[in-house]
Amino acid sequence: MRRGRRRPGAAATLAAGLLLAAGCGQGGGRPVGPGLAADQTVRFAIAADVGSLDPAQVYATADLQVAQNLFDGLVRYDDHLDVVPDLAQGLPAISTDQLTYTFRLRPDATFSDGDRVTSRDVIYSWDRAAAAQGPYSAILSAVAGFDRLPAQPPPPARLEQLLAAGDPSVRLSGLSAPDDATVVVRLARPAGWFLSALALTGAAGSVVDQRVVQADPAGWWSTPRDLVGTGPYRLSGRAPGRWLEFRSVAGWWGTPRPTVRALHLDVVPDAAAREAAYERGEYDLNGFGGAGVLAPADLARIRTTPRLAAELTVRTGTGSAWVGFNLVHDAVRTAGGPFLVSLGQPARNLRTAFALAVDKRRLAAAACAGDLCAPATGGLIPPGLQGSGAGDSDPLAAFDPARARALLKAADPDGSRTTGLTFVYDAESPLYRALADGLRDQWAANLGVHVDVRAEAHEQLLRDARSGRLVLSRAGWQADYDHPSDWYDNLFGRAAGCPDSNCGSGYDNGPFDQLAARAAGRPPAEALPLYRQLGQMLSADAAYVPLVYSSRVYMVQPYVRGAGANNLLEHPWVEYRVLQH
Repeated sequence: MRRGRRRPGAAATLAAGLLLAAGCGQGGGRPVGPGLAADQTVRFAIAADVGSLDPAQVYATADLQVAQNLFDGLVRYDDHLDVVPDLAQGLPAISTDQLTYTFRLRPDATFSDGDRVTSRDVIYSWDRAAAAQGPYSAILSAVAGFDRLPAQPPPPARLEQLLAAGDPSVRLSGLSAPDDATVVVRLARPAGWFLSALALTGAAGSVVDQRVVQADPAGWWSTPRDLVGTGPYRLSGRAPGRWLEFRSVAGWWGTPRPTVRALHLDVVPDAAAREAAYERGEYDLNGFGGAGVLAPADLARIRTTPRLAAELTVRTGTGSAWVGFNLVHDAVRTAGGPFLVSLGQPARNLRTAFALAVDKRRLAAAACAGDLCAPATGGLIPPGLQGSGAGDSDPLAAFDPARARALLKAADPDGSRTTGLTFVYDAESPLYRALADGLRDQWAANLGVHVDVRAEAHEQLLRDARSGRLVLSRAGWQADYDHPSDWYDNLFGRAAGCPDSNCGSGYDNGPFDQLAARAAGRPPAEALPLYRQLGQMLSADAAYVPLVYSSRVYMVQPYVRGAGANNLLEHPWVEYRVLQH
């Protein structure tokens, strides 16, 4: 998501005074339970400092992975990616027309300063997050009134004034509170994805304390005194750009109660430096807080070192990368090119040829140093998320150079249509440079087509691709929440609300849009078969060339329990514990 209204320098050093032999019981005190270390402190490094811990403004992976431990929403994901109650007593009652959701709040839920959580806090938090139009605000886009909010959000202080005054211009008309313990949500249209999006704890659906936010609308989250949430941990210290510290909330209302009392997170941008410190025993974990990457040389060494290999976990990540075509009509976009949907079957044959000419497994093996990514063979959505396909289920993932050449010959017999092509990729990423080089070489060897490669800064690439200035480019997505709508509606359908076709791909297919609209309004169990049909439609149209799924790499010391991840989020800190060692 991370797009507002659309639906869906120098390397830091280790923080001074870093305690060695972390978690080894050297801080004194008694064990907090049988077999547990006396010092229940966990230390690890993150790749970049948090940009914001305000649920209305979280953006980066580190922001979200940390914020989920400080805040709660009405519902959340458990470790198996099932949606379960959080601040709510149970899952909501949903009306037969699928438009009204009624939540009852837990009577014991409180903020870390002791204030009780009421329905007014929920409505204030959602109104504020929606009107602020932050990166994850589209979680709330199904609520009635979202489409009437100002396109340009007011400055933070002004927004708080408007909210305090009850100004309807910054309120979601679909929210009401019959009493302190009840929240009624009226949707503008049925949205089967709504609960899945709302379960993304730490983002726009999380609850904040109005009294604290209004005292410092822009900076309340950045100091231990003012960062008040409902979660089991709160900020206890911070040196911006260097480190953050967190402590458990005494008497936290939820379950399980925290075992780990403190966490220290250093900001260490270099992946090799993070792993070296972990192997020296300075950190209890590596790869957490969104830093799930190892240097290729480290990964290879760990694989051949039995002690370290036992501490390694590699999981498929939430990201997918593919080749994006300029697909939209010339009347809308200016780049043109041979792949336009308006050119019919010849263009479809060309797109299919460019897909079948790529050996995805060989490409991933060369670009990803083994486990750092995986070949995308099951469709757009990575394995383990709703709507993902089984391995080799995507016809576009096949490698068939003979058929590719035949399709190319039929669509471009003299080679004039595929002359002068350039593939544009992200300048900041060594992975995308390796993928670009591999694509260039495979298209030349297997298809006989020369394609230049060019790097652009990431944000520039996004702007150029969305404006239709790129004929071939690196495209991709990272899941925001576990529902196929996050992929198909946002990336290839009109549900994103773009004025011409789609803001990202330029894909323009009326039957696809109609089916996507049906799927978005259905409950998850009914929607999943429809989303599989949408995936088949994209493959039949050769709307993309699948490349790789991202991977996340974790190292966990043998004495740490509970640290892990599912296919979307890291396990919450409340599940961690440190054993005697």
